[in-house]
Amino acid sequence: MVGAGSFLLVPLFLSLVASTNSALSSGIATNIATDHLALLFFKSLIRLDPSQALVSWGNNSIPLCQWRGVTCGSRGSRRGRVTELELENLSLAGAISSSVANLTFLRRLHLPGNNLQGKIPRELAALSNLESIVLFQNMLEGEIPHELGSMHNLKVLNVSYNKLTGSIPTSLGNLANLEILYIAHNDLTGEIPTEIGNLVKLSKFSLSTNQLRGSVPISLGNLSSLTVLILHTNNLTGSIPPLQNLSFLTVLALGTNDLTGCIPSQLGNLTSLVILDLRANYLTGSIPESLGNLNILESLSLPFNNFTGSIPNSIGNLLFLKTLDLDNNELEGPLPPALFNLSYLELFTVQGNNYLNGSFPPDNGNRLPHLEKFLIDYNQFHGPIPTFLCNSSMLQMFEAAQNLLTGTIPSCLGTHLKRLSSLVLAKNQIQATQDADWGFLASLANCSDLQLLDLSYNRLEGNQIYGEIPGSLGACQSLQYLNASHNNLEGTIPLSLEQMKGLLVVDLSHNNLSGNIPEFFAKMRGLSIFNISFNNFKGQVPEDGIFSNASSTTIIANDGLCGGVPQLKLPPCTTHTTKRPYFRLIVAVSVGSTCLFVICLMLIFFHWNKKKKDNHQTSTISEHHVRVSYAELSSATDSFSSGNLIGTGSFGSVFKGKIMIEELQVTVAVKVLNLQQHGASQSFAAECETLRCVRHRNLVKILTVCSSVDLRGIDFKALVFEFLPNGNLERWLHQSVEEDGEYKVLDLVKRLDISIDVASALEYLHQHKPLPIIHCDIKPSNILLNDDMVAHVGDFGLARFYHEDSNDTSEKSSAWARMRGTIGYAAPEYGLGNEVSILGDVYSYGILLLEMFTGRRPTDSKFGDELSLHKYVQMALPERVINIADQQLLSNDGDGQGISNSVKVGDARIVCITSVLQIGIACSNDNPTDRLQIRDALKELQAIRDKFGVSVQG
Repeated sequence: MVGAGSFLLVPLFLSLVASTNSALSSGIATNIATDHLALLFFKSLIRLDPSQALVSWGNNSIPLCQWRGVTCGSRGSRRGRVTELELENLSLAGAISSSVANLTFLRRLHLPGNNLQGKIPRELAALSNLESIVLFQNMLEGEIPHELGSMHNLKVLNVSYNKLTGSIPTSLGNLANLEILYIAHNDLTGEIPTEIGNLVKLSKFSLSTNQLRGSVPISLGNLSSLTVLILHTNNLTGSIPPLQNLSFLTVLALGTNDLTGCIPSQLGNLTSLVILDLRANYLTGSIPESLGNLNILESLSLPFNNFTGSIPNSIGNLLFLKTLDLDNNELEGPLPPALFNLSYLELFTVQGNNYLNGSFPPDNGNRLPHLEKFLIDYNQFHGPIPTFLCNSSMLQMFEAAQNLLTGTIPSCLGTHLKRLSSLVLAKNQIQATQDADWGFLASLANCSDLQLLDLSYNRLEGNQIYGEIPGSLGACQSLQYLNASHNNLEGTIPLSLEQMKGLLVVDLSHNNLSGNIPEFFAKMRGLSIFNISFNNFKGQVPEDGIFSNASSTTIIANDGLCGGVPQLKLPPCTTHTTKRPYFRLIVAVSVGSTCLFVICLMLIFFHWNKKKKDNHQTSTISEHHVRVSYAELSSATDSFSSGNLIGTGSFGSVFKGKIMIEELQVTVAVKVLNLQQHGASQSFAAECETLRCVRHRNLVKILTVCSSVDLRGIDFKALVFEFLPNGNLERWLHQSVEEDGEYKVLDLVKRLDISIDVASALEYLHQHKPLPIIHCDIKPSNILLNDDMVAHVGDFGLARFYHEDSNDTSEKSSAWARMRGTIGYAAPEYGLGNEVSILGDVYSYGILLLEMFTGRRPTDSKFGDELSLHKYVQMALPERVINIADQQLLSNDGDGQGISNSVKVGDARIVCITSVLQIGIACSNDNPTDRLQIRDALKELQAIRDKFGVSVQG
């Protein structure tokens, strides 16, 4: 929507044209003036320009061809005329002005990675010279104008990642020179026009993640120049057309649709294929032998279909294959021997509803050297555990639960596989010999990354794992899931297990273990399930930690146990009174009294010393932060040039610079306060006072400050922080982040890590002594990321120290004091005039979680008065999370635009996202008293990461 201010510019523009025409008599000059006016109209519809990218536009001292993002021609009739308009990843908000159609010689219109709304102007069709339109990752709505079909010189049309609706115009089939057509990640409906088959020069075509229906047009087989065809995540039906003429095709992605029938044998003719993804359809029949002709194929993904028969021997011909995913089909028979000669294979998975059988080949010291994941759960494989895996030094996950494996567990799994993180051998027929003495478990001390160890239910046909738990197992300090239940273990739990600080689940039930329950289990903060039932334990049950929660602790059928919390309903422990306990009690009381006296003296001294320091405080920032001058900061930032501008906020701008600190040149971020902005001075004071008192790995670090005057004698205030090179979270969530020419997005595990980082910072602030600190402005743009993508909470310009009994009203009348956050993130009670509280920060954090995992801002135009981001997510939980989750989290590669993995209900990623969104909902309740405490949210998120961290990677 055009702001009222833009109408006030019309007289200015008219006068500009008049003055320009009078001053410039030639026709060429007039045309240049037309371009000038068109760009100013474009600028008038941009209501938000946080990086001040368009500040040079309209400046009479700067020629039009030097405006940012503007490129002009240099020869002939194009000389001085605008030929390119490129404004990428600048967070521009507003609409695309139809005045762009007056840039007669425009060849490239590139506006990706912004927040542009409204419709795609149909007037663009008048630009006969236009060759490239790139508008992806904006918030554009409405239909794709059918008029674009008349742009016969157009080579690139990319409008992916918007909110476009309606059907695909059939007129696009007239774009005879089109080479790239990307309309992925929108809300398009209808069918794929058969006219697309007329685009004989088309090389890349993506319509993924829409709501398209109908069949895959046979006419697509005419696109002989096509290299990429991505149609995944739609509602397409019917069979897969032969497509045998697409000899240059490298990527074919038709996954997550409703396709039926068999795989056409003609796909074996597409010998340029590198990626073939047909996952999550209803395909039937056998896997054709002809796929073995795809001799440079790297990824074959066919999970969640209804394929039958055996895995074809020809798969062994795919010498460059890295990924083979055949999960959840109805395959049977043994694995083809040639499969084990695929030297580049990294992922092999046949889990789920398959019926594969047979044994594994012997170790020849050469098989699968690059293998990282070997997942064969829920099949009928038999024979010994394959020892050739010990030569796969890259192996991270070996999961073979519920098969018919026999023999012992080879110790080489521990001694050779240093990267092993998951070992699952539950429900097999594995045994251990007495001589082996669980040597393989002792060898696991070498597996420093081991997180999941499941050896449960290995008693089939009388076989069982027995012997004592080796003390060396304690060296597996990364282990999170330990399940050795339903075996014949004996002896006590070794005390070395205390080193395993990361344990989340311990299940040693149904064994012959004895002795006392080690006290160290009560100190493991992350432990959520503890089961030692049906053993021979005795003695006192601890009452702290996991043992305080009877629903998480299972200790039945251990007749010698006593005590514990009342909910366990155990008999009390008997005590034997002697003189010695009384003596110990007297000693303990004496020592305790002495310590208490010393502590009191220290507290008195500390209070006196702090009061003395406070009385001599001369600044809002600690004196160990050496002040810098205005001249030093001006020099460090090249006079605060726009080239060093990295962000703007409510009270100022942030510049990148380099200053000397302790004889070292350090790259810094300089936040310069706009003191003409009402409340900026108070913001400066608040930020200084807050950052003076806090130190935490997830908070931005202040290096120094400047409170001086500039060259004109005007007051100048600035804060200098450590520079965090990966920018803010807003940039990563809603804009393409370009690295090495590729656009990157945050994957699911990294978003979990960032969520935990922010929660850790908030917990620290809210527990701050002597007074809690309330941030008041938690949002993505205030979350900064360092080299390792560790999150740091910044911008404490609105922060408050929370006084529960404060009656001070002196600052409540100021505009700054009334600021309580940003629209969409600020708690609803703040709008009613309520005072700030830590629960207001919790609300903002809840909205942040919802935004991070749905990809939608709380101010999204989709949410009107009747709907909010909170309600939008709440209505979808839990059955429709697939529909609202950020689709970038369900992709297979690092840039969010790769081949979509399965999005079936029950997928580990969907379960993980659902759990996080439920926390976001609990934190963002309208009623403050119903909100989850930040410390509880942090614990739940840590548990989610520990539970799903392995299964959602990759």
